[in-house]
Formats: sequence, C-alpha cells, structure tokens
Amino acid sequence: MLFFNYCTLSNPKKTFFDFALLRRVFQYASPYKRKFYLSVVLAIVLAFITPVRPWLIQLTVDKYIIHSVPVMVINLTLIQVGLILVETTLRFLFSFTTNWLGQSVVKDMRVAVYKKILGLNLSQFDKTPIGTLTTRTINDIESINDIFAEGLVPIIADLLSIVCVLGVMFWMDWRLTLIALIPFPIIIIATYYFKESINRSFFRVRNAVAHLNAFVQEHLTGMPVVQAFSGEEREFKKFKSINTEHRNANIRAIFAYSVFFPIVEIVLALAIGLVVWWTAGEALHLQKSQQGTVMAFILFLNLLFRPLRVLADKFNVLQMGIVASERVFKVLDNDDFIPVPAAGTSKEDHTRLKGKVEFDKVWFAYSNENYVLRDISFTINAGETVAIVGHTGSGKTTIISLLNRLYHIQKGAIRIDDTNIERYDLDFLRKNIGVVLQDVFLFSGSVMDNITLRNPDISKEKVTEAAKLIGMHDFIMRLPGGYDYNVMERGITLSLGQRQLLSFIRALLYDPSILILDEATSSVDTESEMMIQHAIDTLIRGRTAIVIAHRLSTIRKANKIIVLDKGEIKEMGSHGELLARGGFYARLHEMQFEKHKVPG
Repeated sequence: MLFFNYCTLSNPKKTFFDFALLRRVFQYASPYKRKFYLSVVLAIVLAFITPVRPWLIQLTVDKYIIHSVPVMVINLTLIQVGLILVETTLRFLFSFTTNWLGQSVVKDMRVAVYKKILGLNLSQFDKTPIGTLTTRTINDIESINDIFAEGLVPIIADLLSIVCVLGVMFWMDWRLTLIALIPFPIIIIATYYFKESINRSFFRVRNAVAHLNAFVQEHLTGMPVVQAFSGEEREFKKFKSINTEHRNANIRAIFAYSVFFPIVEIVLALAIGLVVWWTAGEALHLQKSQQGTVMAFILFLNLLFRPLRVLADKFNVLQMGIVASERVFKVLDNDDFIPVPAAGTSKEDHTRLKGKVEFDKVWFAYSNENYVLRDISFTINAGETVAIVGHTGSGKTTIISLLNRLYHIQKGAIRIDDTNIERYDLDFLRKNIGVVLQDVFLFSGSVMDNITLRNPDISKEKVTEAAKLIGMHDFIMRLPGGYDYNVMERGITLSLGQRQLLSFIRALLYDPSILILDEATSSVDTESEMMIQHAIDTLIRGRTAIVIAHRLSTIRKANKIIVLDKGEIKEMGSHGELLARGGFYARLHEMQFEKHKVPG
C-alpha cells in the first residue's frame, strides 16, 4: 500500500510524514472550517454514489433488457441520467470548495509571511538572497494550496471511492473481483517507484526554481553593472546553465509520468481481459448471460484505476505542499526581528523627541564577532549638528542604521533623550528620525507616492511646500503629469541627483526631531548642492542633525566632527580644533584639498 512520505530539503532520501506541519497548515484553515467540513461531506457522498451507475447498468442489461421489460429500462436509464447530473454537480462543488479553501489559506499565509518579512532584522536580508524570499512568498505558498486542492481531502475522497467500488464489486461477484485484481500488485509496485522518482525530481525542481529566481532577480537588478563591464555573454552562459538544470529536473519528472501512465493502462487492459475471459468461460459452462456483469465490471475497473492513476501523484503533491510549508514556516518562525517593547516609552508618551543622542560603549558586528564598530561612545546634544567622517568602510553608515534600530547591537547602549532606544515604539522612533541615504531607492509609481510613501496623512500642499523649499517644485511640474509622473522601477527615469532630492523631500515631510544626511550631497552636481545647502542650513536649525559626508567642505559648520577609522573613533572636535591638531582629520582634509586643487 502507498505510504506518506515527507522529505527534508537537505536529504530527500529521508522519508517520513510530518503530521505536526500538516496540523499547522490546517490551523490556517480554521477560519474556513465550514468549507472544509463541506468538502469532506462531499467526498463521502461522491464515494458512495460512484459505484451505483455500473451496478444499475448490470441490473438493466441482465434483468430487464434480456427479459424485455422496456418500462424498467426507461426508468433505470432516467435514474442514471439523474445520477450523472447529481454527480457532476457534486464534483463541481467538491472541486470548487477545495480550491477555494486552498486559495483562502494561501491568501492568509502570504499576508502573514509578508508581514513577517517587513519586520525582520535587516541582517536577514544581508544573508538571504531576495530571490529566495520571493520564492518563499510566492512559489512555496502556492504549493501549500495543493494540500487542499490536490492533496489531503482529494486523497481521502479517492481512497473512499476505491473502497466503495471494491465493496460493490465483491458484493456482486467476489470470484470475478479476485480474478480482476490479479494484475493489481503490478500497479502497487509501479506506484511506489513512480512516487519515489517524482519525489526526487521534486527536490531537484524546487532547488532549481529557487536558484533560477535568485539569479534572475539579482542580475536584472544589477543589469547596469553587467552591461557596463560587458558581462552579458558570461552572465548569459550562467543563466543557460541554471535554466538547463531546471529543464533537466522537469524532464526527469516528465519521464516518470511517461512510464507510469502506460503501465497503468496496460494493467487495466489485463484486468479487463481477465474479466472477459472468466465471464466468457462461465457463460459457456453455465449457459448463463454475463453481458451486464462484463459491462459493469469494465466500468468498475475504470472507476478503480482512475484514482489509482493520480493517487501517487497526489501523495507527492501533498508532500510537496508539506515540504513547502516547512520552508514557509522557517520564515514565520524566524525570531530575528526588532522586538516591540513590552513596557516603556511609546508614541502615546511623547508627541516629539527632543533629539539628544548618546552612544555608550557600543560594539556591533554584522556576523559573529567580526566587529565593524568597537567601543563607540559620543553624545550629541539636542539641536546640535554633528558630522561623521572617515574612509569608506569605517562604520559611518552603520552608526545611523543602529540609531534607527535596523540592527541589534552586541554590546553597549544607544539612548535618545536619556532613554534606551529599545524602549521606544518603533513607529514613534522612526517617525522622529528623518533619513536621506546615499543609495536612494524609489518605487515604481508616481512622484507623489514616492515622496509620501502612500501616507494618507500627508497632504499635497505639504508636499508642494517641501518641494519648493528644496527647489524641486518647478522641476516636478515640468514632468509629464507633474506630481503624478511615474518614475518607473527604482526611479530609472530620473537622474541620481534628482532621485536624491526627492528622497530629501520625503525625509523633510515628517518634520523629524533628528535629521540624518548620509552622503546626501555626494551624488548631486555643484548647482544642485548649492540649491539644497540653504535648505539644509534652514532645516537643521533647532533640531539634531547627523551629517555623513566625504566632502569635508560641507561640514565645516558642524558643532562637532567625529572621525572614524576601522570602526573606532580616532578624533572628535570642531573643524578648526581638528585641523589645529594636525592629526587624522587634518590629513583627510589635506588629501581632499590637494585632490581638488587646480594646478597652476
């Protein structure tokens, strides 16, 4: 007999069925339990209806046609027509109900997974390819739909149908039934090997799909780099290799189907041949008509073999759904997220932060103990402007990521207004910190949507006012559609400087207590930099500002400059003080000055 088979991704030969995972999946079906119970009832009713029509045919032929009773022939024919209509209606309801149930569960699980992903620590995105998370959210969850549409309930329905058909066959003629089942062990053996082959092919296909998704997503995103370095041919060869692996995995599955289904047809033909041979012998020996019995048993065998053709496949579909659910639950069970404080300061306690920032002996590593920040301590008083400078990779951007609680720190504490940031509600904290990043990301959509991030509380008047302050309003109005202009994916229709200016407006609209400018002017030309410099000077007045910049000329007015190197603070002081010391900052300033010095 077929057995359930559950396989882990790392070891497809390890076989068992995880009922705990199945039970967890069905918890998502609990809001739709009426539909589930309806599908079970329909499965039971269909199982009992299935063998009735062949029996009625046998009765009609052997009892009423041979004995010429036309009234009963007509009556039984009408009953069969009615049964066909009833069975067709019930099968439609069964198929619709199970698929509706599966899609409802998929909808709820996809919402849960996406909500979970939104709250994950950013370190998860550093370690996990985006294509893999896309596969979990779309492909794997869609496989869970098959647990309901093609898996457990349909399997139960098929097994019940087989039991009922066999029961009626034994009741009608147990000897003929045993004769018809002589080739049946061939089906059992073929089904087992088919199931195993499909199972192995499934793992190859799933791994190939995940690899293909990750490769395509990554290389489409990085297409400018691929083309800039003439890497089209190399990357195309890699894609062909991955795509060939995907094709071969699917072909192995197709081969298994191509072998299995003809075997089923051959076994069915053998069973029908045995039925005809046996009934023909009895008819000759006993001088007894067997036409109705032969017709009925041929129909019974078709009803018996019809679910057997797909039963092994359904077991594998169920198994696919279970394995996919394990991968999905790994995302849902991921506890690497920014926790919400159980008690402490929340957005109801304050309407606005004052802006005092303190790093107290902070150590941070993206992985293990490879620290990128070491024993970082500094204080920024409310309303001060502090600049952070240093070579690339010194830890400047990491500092602002920690201030926004995008990552966990390993040691030390970060406080705002003398309260540990871990005690703040995340929404409240991040709404009080405005960020303009060096690497600007714009979503496909209108200029207005990208500025407001679809926040309905931000009016167009506020957006227009901020755009005028930055000097972007006239430029936006010249675009086709103005603020409704579609910037396309990643803002590809705008220049890098224009994208950065839009992100600047985005940050200003929230009127943050703390303003962070991470290389905010590094990608704009001199004219654009002059255009926003006045706005920056105006905006940072009265609020805390943290400025990260390579251009040292933009930070001379800072109250304090923090000099980082290899994750450690080397110097701290004003522009004049640091130059007077002749240390690390002075050397940076001299190098940049000499670099931009016009030769005489």
